Formats: sequence, C-alpha cells, structure tokens
Amino acid sequence: MPTSNPRVNVVLEPPLFAALKRMADKDAVSLSTKVRDIVRGALEEYEDTVLVELADKRAKTFKRSKAVSHADAWR
Repeated sequence: MPTSNPRVNVVLEPPLFAALKRMADKDAVSLSTKVRDIVRGALEEYEDTVLVELADKRAKTFKRSKAVSHADAWR
C-alpha cells in the first residue's frame, strides 16, 4: 500500500526493538504505528518543556508597569 507520508529508517538495539514489539503486539497495532505514536507523544512533551522554559524566561522579565490591560488590548 503506497503512502505519501515520509519514512524514517531507525537502527535499534535488540532490547529496545523487543520492548517496542511487545508494546505493539499488546495494543494490536503495527510496529510502525506504535513507534509513530511514541514519537508523537515525545515531541508533544518536548514542545511543552520548551514552552515552559520560554514562559519562565518571560515571567522573569515581566514588569506590571509596562503591561497592557485586558480592556486596552481589545480596543
């Protein structure tokens, strides 16, 4: 079945491959689907971490005196 989705080849150590295979079998999905779902979840977690770091950085430089009120922002 041809697909237009990009593909990635990955070399895994045998224990890691075995763990992924067990997870895929347990969930009755293909190995590719299981790896895709795990990578998607990891990317979401990474994005959350980056955004938290950005928010912390911005919070350190926040000055209430320079903030725009909600009402003023919508004028």
